[in-house]
Amino acid sequence: MSLRYTLLSVVAILVTALGLATAAHAKANSSITRFGSNISVGPTDEVSDVTCFGCNVRIRGLVAGDVTTFGGSIAIEDQAQVAGDVTSFAGNLRLDKAVKLSGDVTIFGGTIDRAPEASIAGDVTTFSGRAWFLLIFLAPIIMLGLLVALVIWLIQRMRRPSVPATVA
Repeated sequence: MSLRYTLLSVVAILVTALGLATAAHAKANSSITRFGSNISVGPTDEVSDVTCFGCNVRIRGLVAGDVTTFGGSIAIEDQAQVAGDVTSFAGNLRLDKAVKLSGDVTIFGGTIDRAPEASIAGDVTTFSGRAWFLLIFLAPIIMLGLLVALVIWLIQRMRRPSVPATVA
């Protein structure tokens, strides 16, 4: 009977230790994802990844991963550091002096405003202007519309009654 309780105690201790270690790991590597609500990473904050849909991101601290916005701008200021990639779809990027980016920068449908002192270790790719944004998102919608029109035309053609040819 005592061996059984000893094994249960050991299992309970291991489960508790594992749970605490997982919680500590999750707290250390916190990611931020928001929809329509702006994100601000303060000077003393450290986060893993930042993702924003329809909102803006302001970084003054450390981001250990990637920063991505869809329909929003990114401002990296006050000696902030980003270890991963920075990507903005339909938004702008502003880099103040003394900012350090370790990854690549991709701006699609926006512009980049970069201070001369800002450091980017990776590649910088910019598709400026809203025409790229419209082209990428409008072209598939037009193709889908044409495909639907073709299917409707084919169905109507198949449903027509066949009329025998008459000799005049």
